Amino acid sequence: MTTPTLLLHFEDEHESALQLARAAGLELAKIERHDFPDGEFKLRLPVSLPESVVILRTLDHPNEKLLELLLAARTARELGARHLTLVAPYLAYMRQDVAFQPGEAVSQRIVGRFFADLFDAVITVDPHLHRVATLQEAVPVPRAIALTGAALLADMIAERRQRPLLVGPDQESAQWIAQAAARHGFDHAVCRKVRHGDRAVEIELPPIDVAGRAVVLLDDVASTGQTLARAARLLLAASAASVDVAVTHALFAGDALQVILDAGVGEVWSTDCIRHPSNAVSVAPLIAAALSGTTH
Repeated sequence: MTTPTLLLHFEDEHESALQLARAAGLELAKIERHDFPDGEFKLRLPVSLPESVVILRTLDHPNEKLLELLLAARTARELGARHLTLVAPYLAYMRQDVAFQPGEAVSQRIVGRFFADLFDAVITVDPHLHRVATLQEAVPVPRAIALTGAALLADMIAERRQRPLLVGPDQESAQWIAQAAARHGFDHAVCRKVRHGDRAVEIELPPIDVAGRAVVLLDDVASTGQTLARAARLLLAASAASVDVAVTHALFAGDALQVILDAGVGEVWSTDCIRHPSNAVSVAPLIAAALSGTTH
């Protein structure tokens, strides 16, 4: 009889872990963490692990979580795990894929190798990849699976808006926007973005008539909110009937959500890759289906 795969999680992701365990039919256990006064911490895993183990850790605010993964994965191997899968619905440090200035660390390559040294498989959703074609190039594990929230968000939008126009905030989102739009035959277009810094961007609307249209700005991640806010203002100034926002990853750093709402956005929807009040779509069934081929 095959021992069931065990899903390990941290306390702050209990609800997400519970949903995934139910969807995938996995046993569930918590990784206990104790914090010391000096800032160090220790972890405690179940004392006996099956051969196949999945660790769930979404990597927003990633720096401490990367150390958690190092300790958890190494300990899991010592406790009997032979096949380790990381489920990271949001995968950090994927943006920096080249050295834009001499001396810069290429974090995608370094962190990707870090994951590959710990895990046999990695599953994520809409990783921020631009100059590499596949997730496996960034994270060289035997099984690297990049899922997308585009279809889930498209289905949700179809239920809530009549004949929406999907608009991407920049050219990099073109293929992703087209995929979401094709699912229900939505009209779609992308803006042109020029970035001058983390919070300074210029947006040029696509050459399409938005007057009277219900527009949904669709993106893989919302961080500062500046790009989405700027695009929303321009769309409303061009007589769009409404502008809503749908994103896979609700990072919303600082006052980002308020920045978006202040720009005239009606509703903000996200997947639950990162827990946030805007969550409207669960990725648990999507990840559960992917897990069926990686946990052995």
